Amino acid sequence: MNDAIQSFVLYLQLERGASEETHRNYQSDLQQFLVHIQEQFFQTDGNPQPNSIQTLHIRSYLKHLSDQGLKKTSLARKLACLKSFFRYMLDDGRITHNPAAAVRSPRLGTHLPTVLTKDEASTLLDSPSAQTWIQARNQAILETLYSSGARVSELVGLNWDDLDLEAQFIRLRGKGKKERRVPIGTIAVESIGHYQHQQLPMNKQTGQKINKTLPPRSGSQPLFLNMRGGRLTTRSVERMIKQQAGDRFQKTITPHTLRHSFATHLLDEGADLRAIQELLGHTSLATTQKYTHVATDQLMAVYDRAHPRSGSSVATPKQGDKRQS
Repeated sequence: MNDAIQSFVLYLQLERGASEETHRNYQSDLQQFLVHIQEQFFQTDGNPQPNSIQTLHIRSYLKHLSDQGLKKTSLARKLACLKSFFRYMLDDGRITHNPAAAVRSPRLGTHLPTVLTKDEASTLLDSPSAQTWIQARNQAILETLYSSGARVSELVGLNWDDLDLEAQFIRLRGKGKKERRVPIGTIAVESIGHYQHQQLPMNKQTGQKINKTLPPRSGSQPLFLNMRGGRLTTRSVERMIKQQAGDRFQKTITPHTLRHSFATHLLDEGADLRAIQELLGHTSLATTQKYTHVATDQLMAVYDRAHPRSGSSVATPKQGDKRQS
């Protein structure tokens, strides 16, 4: 089974072009499944073969995760991993039946993404002028995410030669290593330029700049660096945004919140849904269509708050009010 898992991960990397994060998560999920079935069903066989796995083993694993309080979305993701793995095993001739085929994914219901209102986006982005390298970097990250709709993995994968600041475009590498060229706004371009010309922080021990040995900030060098001079990670960006949001919002703000807000605000302003699909790098238009529901919900919320006859808070005309419908 371990050899089969390694073979599948290699297939994801070489043939499917999956990101490092994707194949790392798949490998982790499959190892977790293997540990469970070893403990529950294969005590005498430390390394069961793929053709010995049955549907009941998969159901047992999912029940175990559910009993631990795992959310339905996480259960569905782990099941999708198993389905992909055993489908690959079947296509590769290593098994004669797919034990995951008969297992149905849990119903997830309708889940609408969290988005910022335009005022909230302004509150997050309109921070005081960045005075230090790290402040300039963080501001450039926020502006780039909101201006381009990039995934956080696409953002941290940016190199300097992916930027065309004069034409106001950046090149993003999405899922399956598919590239797309998307525009960014003037404010984002200015933020990146400000970040580029900031002095790098100094190493407190050596008194030297953190990336003294690296070439100039150009070419194939990472756009966004950490304090050690290496490429910034997705976790670091997530922590930064959480810290920036602080106590200003009553909802959790993540890099994906900015991506969702980007799409919803474009839709609010009349952008074509297929154009938004291209900007986000969605393969299916159905994935993009969820933003129409978000925009409708926001519109109804504004209507309920603002219209005097909405029904939620019907205004009583003052005496002498001569307004006519």
